Amino acid sequence: MNRAAVSARELTVSYRNFRALNGISFVLEPGVTGLLGPNGAGKTTLLRALATAALPDSGALSVLGMDPCTPEGRLGIRRRLGYLPQDPGFHPHFTAFEFVDYVAILKEMKDRAARHREVLRVLDAVGLPDRRRKKIKQLSGGMRQRVALAAALVGDPELLILDEPTVGLDPEQRLRFRELIADLGDGRTVLLSTHQTEDVAALCRRVIVLDGGTIKFDGEPPALAAVADGRVWSSEQRDPRALAGWRTGVGTVRNIGSPPPGVPLLEPTLEDGYLLLLDATTARENVA
Repeated sequence: MNRAAVSARELTVSYRNFRALNGISFVLEPGVTGLLGPNGAGKTTLLRALATAALPDSGALSVLGMDPCTPEGRLGIRRRLGYLPQDPGFHPHFTAFEFVDYVAILKEMKDRAARHREVLRVLDAVGLPDRRRKKIKQLSGGMRQRVALAAALVGDPELLILDEPTVGLDPEQRLRFRELIADLGDGRTVLLSTHQTEDVAALCRRVIVLDGGTIKFDGEPPALAAVADGRVWSSEQRDPRALAGWRTGVGTVRNIGSPPPGVPLLEPTLEDGYLLLLDATTARENVA
């Protein structure tokens, strides 16, 4: 499907006197897009707006070709959207099957036999066919996240919104989850909101950085890493001029900022570019 799953133009969302999103514009197309930003940047507000839980104050927003500001649009979007919130609201005494079945009921799947086939399909898709009778409280953190993802996949949604899906997972669980997300991004639109820059570097064709309710960067991950070109260097001790610096496993210090002449420069990462982008934004705001 070539049509953009999401199109936002001058989108503004406020809570009382606080403007959480300040006139942002972007388009989302098939593939995995990463959403980065510090706490309070507006990421959760954006996800809520796309999931029809927060209505725009102004601007234009189209989700799957529908207007979330109309009752008909909200209903249509919810039927075709998959949403994994940071807190899925598990009932601990539900089994994995019962929880996903409950979500399927909320999605208006009325035919019991067809609904149960769909529940089994999505549990199998996330690798939990043998855990469907386990109660949520008996599952590990990684398995609970898989159950939440299965619930988001009910109905084979065209747009999948994931809010911090790998938070709290151990390295092996995170790798397994990355495999799932990568597969899901093949042929559908996935928006992945995270604080884990390594997840974005591993999974995303595109990254959007939000800060202060505005978009500070929108492009490919290598372009964000390139923000730090020539600004990451190695030294024996932490350089006091560095914005950030830490001793690495090989004993040298990795510094980020404005390097002195003649120091050995290092290959920048996505995290380096992200940190410098946010620092530059803060510096401009302080000058203004």
